[in-house]
Amino acid sequence: MNEIDNTEPKGKWNFNQEVTECFEDMLERSIPQYDVMRETVTELSKQFVQHKTDIVDLGASKGDAVDPLIKSFGAYNHFILVEKSVPMYEACCERYQGLINVNVLEAKNSDLRNEFPKCKASVIFSILTLMFIPVNYRQKILKQVYDSLVPGGAFIIVEKLIGNTERIDDLMVKNYHQKKINNGYTKDSVERKALSLEGVLVPLTAEFNEILFRKAGFKYYDCFWRWMNFAGWVLIKD
Repeated sequence: MNEIDNTEPKGKWNFNQEVTECFEDMLERSIPQYDVMRETVTELSKQFVQHKTDIVDLGASKGDAVDPLIKSFGAYNHFILVEKSVPMYEACCERYQGLINVNVLEAKNSDLRNEFPKCKASVIFSILTLMFIPVNYRQKILKQVYDSLVPGGAFIIVEKLIGNTERIDDLMVKNYHQKKINNGYTKDSVERKALSLEGVLVPLTAEFNEILFRKAGFKYYDCFWRWMNFAGWVLIKD
């Protein structure tokens, strides 16, 4: 059994210390086209950054999404990283302590269900985050995202999905699980992971996500990346 198999929880999934320590490797082996998705998110986001505005990552984990933007815009913008998991938050703080000390970056250990960061943002990220929040909170959070963006700002979101029909969803899940096995996971670990995420990770269809986007106020949005049951959208505030 490999190192990642050892991190599979016996009960419900949670972002504990063990997961935090091997998180990057876990993502690379679990998310199809992970590098392509990350690179595309970065290149898209750079086109929307406005000087003297906030750049916000909701569910920042260890802060990977904002790192290239800090390198490009750190002298002109303020960064806000929100993370609910205490081990992830602590790892993020350790990584960016220097920027925190000079008020370029702010890390917040908070739950989006209860608290949304006060910001005036040109870019907001939600990379594989909203799917971990109960469905009944998502509309409120998306409206808060919309209200927190400046005109011309962008919300970039990546989510896991379910298919429009049971037959298609089963096909996508089967292909996804096989890809994980091809990347070194055992069949047992894939099945344990799926069981641990039941009721914790609750995906929606692409169509349902887009209904929520429209209800939040977004008129302009499109899917920029998709692989089977994963998709990314860019949404622009007019």
